[in-house]
Amino acid sequence: MEYQIRASSISNKDAAIQIKQNDIAFGTTSKSAETLPNPAELFLGAFASCMLKNVERFSAMMKFTYSKATVNVSAKRMEKPLKMDNIDYRLTIYSSDENLNIPLLKKNIEKFGTIYNTVKLSCNINGVIEQQKDILNN
Repeated sequence: MEYQIRASSISNKDAAIQIKQNDIAFGTTSKSAETLPNPAELFLGAFASCMLKNVERFSAMMKFTYSKATVNVSAKRMEKPLKMDNIDYRLTIYSSDENLNIPLLKKNIEKFGTIYNTVKLSCNINGVIEQQKDILNN
């Protein structure tokens, strides 16, 4: 598979990434530091997106249902050299399905996630996957 995006910025203004039919704004100036994502946050967003896409993918393969999934991601930046050093995540699957096998789901996400595998080559990743009983679908 191949991927392609486009990004552009205007001097002293902010920038946007054009992906398919969507524009994703991001900050490049101090004026938008509190309102728009910065490149490091977009990077973590891609990591989280990979995990959530794989929850959907593996729910079909592993035959479990869920009402929603959330992931919280945090990272530490190293100063010398400048890079992400540690990424921590907590993935919560809202489901009452007894077919949900958390250890197998974690193994599959860690083995088959494109972004996950790319990131783990350059920094440590630590994470937990937990199940919250879905009271709406009980």
